[in-house]
Amino acid sequence: MEFSIKQGNPEKQKSACVVVGVYEGGKLSKAAQALDKACKHTLSDLIAQGDMSGKSASTLLLHKLPGIAAERVLLVGLGKAGEQSAKFRIEILQALFKALHGTPAKEASLYLAEEANGNDADWLLRQAVFVASGQAFRSDSLKSKPAEAAKLKHINFATLGKPPASLKEAVARSAATARGMALAKALGNLPGNICTPSYLAAQALALAKAHKKIKTTVLDENDMRKLGMGALLAVTRGSEQPAKLITLEYSGADKKQKPVVLVGKGITFDSGGISLKPGTEMDEMKYDMCGAAGVLGTLQAIAEMELGLNVVGVIPSAENLPSGKAAKPGDIVTSMSGQSIEILNTDAEGRLVLCDALTYAAKFKPDTVIDLATLTGACVIALGHVASGLFSNDDKLAADLLAAGAETHDRAWQLPLWDDYQPLLDSNFADMQNIGGRAGGTITAACFLSRFTKDYRWAHLDIAGTAWLSGKEKGGTGRPVPLLTQYLINRSTK
Repeated sequence: MEFSIKQGNPEKQKSACVVVGVYEGGKLSKAAQALDKACKHTLSDLIAQGDMSGKSASTLLLHKLPGIAAERVLLVGLGKAGEQSAKFRIEILQALFKALHGTPAKEASLYLAEEANGNDADWLLRQAVFVASGQAFRSDSLKSKPAEAAKLKHINFATLGKPPASLKEAVARSAATARGMALAKALGNLPGNICTPSYLAAQALALAKAHKKIKTTVLDENDMRKLGMGALLAVTRGSEQPAKLITLEYSGADKKQKPVVLVGKGITFDSGGISLKPGTEMDEMKYDMCGAAGVLGTLQAIAEMELGLNVVGVIPSAENLPSGKAAKPGDIVTSMSGQSIEILNTDAEGRLVLCDALTYAAKFKPDTVIDLATLTGACVIALGHVASGLFSNDDKLAADLLAAGAETHDRAWQLPLWDDYQPLLDSNFADMQNIGGRAGGTITAACFLSRFTKDYRWAHLDIAGTAWLSGKEKGGTGRPVPLLTQYLINRSTK
């Protein structure tokens, strides 16, 4: 889907559909007033007759109005003026694009910016791009008869006055972010028999081929063995699929600039290993590589934007399966950092692959390291499917990430990383154990990772509750690509 922003009078738009708003009580938005005047108050008459109340997220599609150049006019209810929360605004956008996708229109002109100001308009158009792209996304490519692709191909965010440069930039960057989200969703939705560690490596190599500023390197298990990655290699022992350590280096600034390193958990299927998961909904464990997908989506987005930053993506990728070779509860392994780990639960494998990747990340002499992982079910219990869990050893970094999440509505919530929790990881036989018990499970997982991140600024995003949806709407969400992309945009503009 393509997006643009241009100035134009609504009644003169030669569009398949012009979209304008109506507030509750029948008050017309500025663009709707212009249309109403051109069509000799047809809109006012319809409102007076009760055809459109302006109730939030209501819609009314009209055809070939006199005096209007567009083939269709879509009226969208905006609710009470001045009382639209972020939740209601997104619901309005969802209803708007659902109505548009229900027409044969291939393009449409939306008058949204006039009803918002400054950063509020930026936020609204950004969310419009995400919603439009999300509704056009298809996940049925493996069906024998895939559904017809969305007819709506182009959205013009029309304005009555000259659009400011900031709005144009917001639309362009949001479109790149939406394409990064689509990549992350597409990878997450693929089954484990297709999306293997080798497949992820191939996608990373393809990104480098498509973008000259990205360099991709793939290490195999022998390379990891030489580096002493005993924790990562313990996870892959039960699988026939070889593990891969994938590195993508995006060079958007001077070589002297220290990079931001994004580390994404890439477990392409997680059975739990010897600590086998219940069979119910185990198919969703194909999404255990959504951290890796998020890194790839973010790198693609910033490469399209040509951000002036240096960013490195590190993806430790493996399958976690039971077999005669698989790691067992009670096994002790030595990580790349030299610290020994007692594996009490083989289903706590994400932290094992991440700890070696976090140690490896130090070789890039990073300014900041952020890992993203579908790490713990405990995070889902704590925060549900609304917010990602955030931990950090640096309060400024945490604040910047929270702000980026608020800007994009890809929100996170900071949880404590206090030393009081560290003793729960004590082991009688090794430097630490890989679980800390049920209480505070998402916190002790982050505490485990913190033991490998003492040499740099670090944040951890637990996306177990936000990376995909279950049930009827099952599918990847593309999160936290918006949060991470906005964080990097904000850094590049400072």
